[in-house]
Amino acid sequence: MNETTLTRLAKPMLFAAALIWGSSFFIMKGAVDVIPTFYLLAIRFTGGAVLLSLACWKSWRQFTPDYLWRGAVIGGFLLAAYGTQTFGLMETTPSKNAFLTSIYCVLVPFLYWAAAKRKPDRYNILAAVLCVAGVGLVSLDGSGFVLTRGDGLTLVSAFFYAAHIVAVAKVSPEKDITLLTIFQFLFGAIYAWALAVVFQTVPARGIFTTDLLVQLGYLTVMCTTVALLFQNVGQSRSDPSSAAIILSLESVFGVLFSVIFYHDVVTVSMLAGFVLIFVAVVCSETKLAFFHKVDKKECA
Repeated sequence: MNETTLTRLAKPMLFAAALIWGSSFFIMKGAVDVIPTFYLLAIRFTGGAVLLSLACWKSWRQFTPDYLWRGAVIGGFLLAAYGTQTFGLMETTPSKNAFLTSIYCVLVPFLYWAAAKRKPDRYNILAAVLCVAGVGLVSLDGSGFVLTRGDGLTLVSAFFYAAHIVAVAKVSPEKDITLLTIFQFLFGAIYAWALAVVFQTVPARGIFTTDLLVQLGYLTVMCTTVALLFQNVGQSRSDPSSAAIILSLESVFGVLFSVIFYHDVVTVSMLAGFVLIFVAVVCSETKLAFFHKVDKKECA
């Protein structure tokens, strides 16, 4: 596939990645009801590492020993993020899990401030305020403010997702990002298998029904390998602002799929909270650059 074609497909690939990841929330909800969390993640990361290795085998030419410790570090953050998100999903709805997870976009600038001493700008601060308000609205029910343990774990997962992004930024310069991703999946799988063996019961063969195998296959092939490749290609050939907006649709698709297929009930306060969180993500990721472009045209 030539460069021109890839450039034309960049935004559709980003859209497809957001759509695939959005669909993963209700599918994960079904899977974690059957298979223990660490075994689920171990299978998913192992499959992702193998498939990505085969699909991008040329990247192995760039291997040096330091990929091992780099992969070990970011693989640890990745497992912490996926693990807390998945345990949170067991005790909250897929739609709330989708939007609360997306808060990681707002947290990244503040964690990067701690790691690289670069202060957040006014858009990051505005996004943080909108995010807090959004979480408050999402947590309201008929009896008042209720933040369940599942919601709390999901918020913790958002922190780890943000920490993972900052860690990748610190260890990836001058490294092949695809090969680094393979090693993060590999170490994430090693950690998950170890935790599964120590803390969880080995799942019985009988649980691996056709439905579960299809769910595991979709999560491994589509949500881990294909979506990641689409994101890498799409982001490398798109401007950051438009890429961020498209990818942030993941949380919107998460709610949409959860309502249609998992029959999630979305209240007015939850919907208002979702909107505020989405606006916060767009504000943090794009700096509202699309408004600035309009202003420049009008002033010309």
